[in-house]
Amino acid sequence: MLRFLLFTSIALQAADPVTINLLPPGPGNPRNTEGDFVQLKDGRIMLVYSKFSTDGKADSGAATLVKRYSSDGGKNWTDKDELVVENEGGMNVMSVSLIRLASGELLLFYGRKNSMLDCRPYVRVSKDEGKTWSKPRLTIQEKGYYVLNNDRVHQTAKGRLLMPVAWHKNETEDTSKFNGRGIAMCYISDNKGKSWRRSKTTLENPSPNPAGLQEPGIVELKDGRLLMYMRTGMGSQYYSYSSDGGDTWTPVEPSTLLSPVSPATIERIPKTGDLLAVWNDHSNVSPEIKNRLRTPFTVAISQDEGRTWIKAKNILDDPKGWYCYTAVEFVGDRVLLGYNAGGVGLARLSRTVVTHFDLDWLYGR
Repeated sequence: MLRFLLFTSIALQAADPVTINLLPPGPGNPRNTEGDFVQLKDGRIMLVYSKFSTDGKADSGAATLVKRYSSDGGKNWTDKDELVVENEGGMNVMSVSLIRLASGELLLFYGRKNSMLDCRPYVRVSKDEGKTWSKPRLTIQEKGYYVLNNDRVHQTAKGRLLMPVAWHKNETEDTSKFNGRGIAMCYISDNKGKSWRRSKTTLENPSPNPAGLQEPGIVELKDGRLLMYMRTGMGSQYYSYSSDGGDTWTPVEPSTLLSPVSPATIERIPKTGDLLAVWNDHSNVSPEIKNRLRTPFTVAISQDEGRTWIKAKNILDDPKGWYCYTAVEFVGDRVLLGYNAGGVGLARLSRTVVTHFDLDWLYGR
């Protein structure tokens, strides 16, 4: 029989979001970070995330990938970590994406970080619903530091797999130094993830801002185009579009998603067809917060394919809080968000948190 973790919920009324402080840090486990969900054939939801064992304040700390399950649509979760991937990197493994292929197989993507000059995504395959996984396969053959965020691998309607990544080009051979300026691009697979090629277009921010274009994500639009969105230091998420399945991309442009240097997540709501954005909305924050802190934690919908956003609601708004790296899963009429959080008394990004809410709350019905 499964034992379920007790949780603290934040709910003003029955229809409001419920936030589960699922994985706080503890002795020997100074940090738990972002992951991804997948719905299994038996109805359970599996969450795979990074569990750190050292140096909880740094992305370079040692970490493994572990999993937990929910049998009730994300309201309660098992209280025991089950190992998925050992720490096979020189530093760690982190940033999980989970994809189910048309064949029914599951793909597990994650970054293997060896140094500040070497970080590339690997993929494993499961034919038994995540109980066991194949040996890891390197996806990007070009050496370098490539950031693939969690819940970022996209499968198009035609079955093409896309990895939006930011390349942090090495400017030195000093493995302790990191080039923060990202160059956005896409890696493409037409054979179920067995091999990958780089997009013909790579995107650079025309501004000299040191962030460049970081932590890109992709969503497919109704007209068949792809929208890539990227975090910047320019006060908003930036957009680029592809009309050929991810090979070529338009010059980047600012969006109406005002934000600090923090990633957004955009996915399509299956039931309504609208787009859902989760980000740190800085359209109306104090000068102390603007462009600095990753708060508030906001959701909104778009009914015009991402050009404008309406019905914005803050889920969490602690002025000293940090909320980001969000995975989104739709379970019937419920939305699950899994993300990284921190605040007073905790390192900035040290806790894995799950929030769930009904679509009726999102739409204000």
